[in-house]
Amino acid sequence: MSEISSHHLRKQEDLHQLFCKILKNEEPAAAIRSSTEAIKNCSAYDVIALVDRLVKESIPLPELKIAINKFLNVLGKTIKSLPDAVTHEDELLWTMHQNNQLLENHLTKFKTFVKKLNSGHKEANLQQESKQYFDKIALFEPYYTIKENILFPLLEKKWPEYRCLNIMWSFHDDIRRNLKIINQLLDSEVFDLRSFNKHVGDLYFNMYAIILREEKILFPYIATTIDKHELNQLLPECITIGFPFYNPEISNSINYSSEIISSGDLTDLGTGRLTASQLILLFNHLPVDVTYVDASDKVIFFSSPPHRIFPRSKAIIGRDVHNCHPPESVHIVHEIIENFRNGDKNTASFWISMGSRKILIQYFALRDESNHYQGVIEVSQEISEIQHLTGEKRLLDW
Repeated sequence: MSEISSHHLRKQEDLHQLFCKILKNEEPAAAIRSSTEAIKNCSAYDVIALVDRLVKESIPLPELKIAINKFLNVLGKTIKSLPDAVTHEDELLWTMHQNNQLLENHLTKFKTFVKKLNSGHKEANLQQESKQYFDKIALFEPYYTIKENILFPLLEKKWPEYRCLNIMWSFHDDIRRNLKIINQLLDSEVFDLRSFNKHVGDLYFNMYAIILREEKILFPYIATTIDKHELNQLLPECITIGFPFYNPEISNSINYSSEIISSGDLTDLGTGRLTASQLILLFNHLPVDVTYVDASDKVIFFSSPPHRIFPRSKAIIGRDVHNCHPPESVHIVHEIIENFRNGDKNTASFWISMGSRKILIQYFALRDESNHYQGVIEVSQEISEIQHLTGEKRLLDW
C-alpha cells in the first residue's frame, strides 16, 4: 500500500510540476518529455485534485484558465482514452450525456452556415437563416445553469477537492458571453465577419472542451463517488429549469423525496402568529425573490415565487454563498458580506438589464436586538413597470 501511495503522490507531484512549467512557459516541451509516465497514467481524479490545488494557490484566474487549457491539451490523448461513466437511460448523467451529444450535432450542422458566410455566398436571407439555426445552440445555456445550481452544490458537499467546479463555471460564463455576442452579430444590419469568426472559434473551443471534460473527467468521477440514487434525486429540479434538448420521463421506480410540512403549529412573529404553510404562502406571493444567507455564510432559505428571476434549487441549502457565484465576481460578494459583518455597511444595491426587463438586486444585513450580525438577505425584483409609473392611482380608482 505504501508503495502504491508513494507512486500516486509522485505522479501528482510530477503533474503539478509540469503544469507550473506550462504556466510559466519554462521550457514546456522539455517538461512534457520528462513527464511522459505521469501524462500516460493520469486519471480523472488526478486532474480534479490538481485543479483544486491550483485554485488554492491563488493563481490569477485568467492565467490559470489559459494554462489549464494548454495543460489539458497536452493530456488530450490520455483524457480521450479514459473510460466513460456507466449510466442507464433517463438517469441524470445519462440525460446530461444525451444533451451533450445533441449539442455536438447542432454545432456540426452550424458549421455549414459558418462556411457559407465565409465563402461570400450571396444567398438571400443567409444571415437570417444562420441566426435561426444558431438560436438552437443558444438554447443550451440552461444546461450550465443546471450544473451550477443543482449538480455543483451536491459535489461541493461530497468532494474535498471541489474547486475545479469554480473554474468550469468560469468557462460557462465565457460561453455565455460568446453566445450573446454572436447573437448580436447575426442580428446586426452590418455583418462583421472577422468578429463573428473570432467569437465562433472561441465558442466552439470552449463548448467542445467542456463536453470532453464532462464526459471523460467529471461524469466518470461522479459515477464512482456519488450514490446513484442521490444523483437521480436531483432530476425533478433539473427538469424544472429544463434541459435544452432532452428531458427524461420521471421514472416511477425512482423514489423522489418530498418533505411534508406540518401546518398545525403556529409561530409567534411578534406582530402575528402564522403556520408554516402560511409563511410559505406569504414568501412565495411577495413580488420579490428572497434568499437568506446566515451568519456563517451558508444559504438557509429561498422563496419560490411563480416566476423567479434567478433560479434556485433545494440543492443550494447549506451551500457556502461564495460557491454560489462565478469566480470573476465572488470577491465582490465576499467584500459585501465582510462590510455587513463588520458593521461598516447595511445595504448594497445593484440593477441590471435582462432583455427588456430591469432587475433591482438588493442586499440587506440582518442584525438582532443586540446588533449582532445574523446574516444577509438578497432581494431581487423586476422593476420595469415601476420605472414607468407616472401621476397617481389611488385606491378609489380601482
